[in-house]
Amino acid sequence: MAFTFENLNENIRKKMLEEIQLDISSNQLYLSKRFNAKGNLNYQEILVKHVKTGNEISLGEELRQTDCFNTTEQTKTGSKKVPVNAHETLSESEFNRFYVRALCLIAIEDQKKLQVYRAKSVQVSRSISQQKIDSFVDPNQLLKDLRTNIGVDTALGLPSGPNSGLSVKLV
Repeated sequence: MAFTFENLNENIRKKMLEEIQLDISSNQLYLSKRFNAKGNLNYQEILVKHVKTGNEISLGEELRQTDCFNTTEQTKTGSKKVPVNAHETLSESEFNRFYVRALCLIAIEDQKKLQVYRAKSVQVSRSISQQKIDSFVDPNQLLKDLRTNIGVDTALGLPSGPNSGLSVKLV
């Protein structure tokens, strides 16, 4: 099931692209440890393409179809298969991350608030995620947090980890 990005429009996409370019220029664009050489090489171009005209689903599908992931990965306990939904987890997480960063910029510029909401239905809702729904977050703090904590859990816990289904909206 797709995310419902309540504020996604051309202006938000433009801000998302600015945030991607910021990460690229500072050599901080997140590259999954599950990427193979092709994924590392092509991810930036694929991400930009789908932020311009697609969504998290089209991003994930192209990553899968163009064979951007390793079939196995090394863990502390040895080698294991990369999950078959790795492309979905990454695309949802990163598309949402740049979407939220763009909303932070708009909220700061327009002096608006950001409110947490469930943008994607989930089968099992974590209690920590449930507690965040309808809460408000400071756009300055959230933007700083997301820019600092690239590809990892953020200090504020938003978005609330892979598969949480949480995002923010302008209010």
